[in-house]
Amino acid sequence: MKKLNYNIEINAAPEKVYDNMLGLSDKKTYEAWTAHFEPTSTFEGTWNEGGKIIFTSHAESAEKSGMIARIEKNDPAKFVSILHYGMLEKGKEITEGEKIENWKGAHENYRFEPTTNGTRVTVEVDMVDEYISHMDEAWPKALEKLKEISE
Repeated sequence: MKKLNYNIEINAAPEKVYDNMLGLSDKKTYEAWTAHFEPTSTFEGTWNEGGKIIFTSHAESAEKSGMIARIEKNDPAKFVSILHYGMLEKGKEITEGEKIENWKGAHENYRFEPTTNGTRVTVEVDMVDEYISHMDEAWPKALEKLKEISE
């Protein structure tokens, strides 16, 4: 697994960017920026520290699929750490076995740092080789969409 980093400057307060990124006030803000990864992206669960969250989509069929994670840390408008530990496949949760061994334990971290004009968002993700090119294409577009939503 490799650690990938992406960042963007957004002319809005950290609290607003954080709220939009996580879709706290309106889930549609989360769905708008994550559409660059998969058009039907959404989530179920909670962003509360220790909480379970499932990042879902209906990409390949009408069956819900996605990633199962736990929010390891949520310091509002400062830092969020997500630990991925399983997958949802055709509605079934998978937390052990060959399908997830390559990436189980991967982290996705979001930092919100105040700047003179707003917020610097830094994203750090652990990624398996087969998805690096997709992430390198999708993350910059997703962050631009977050910027558009927040400014």
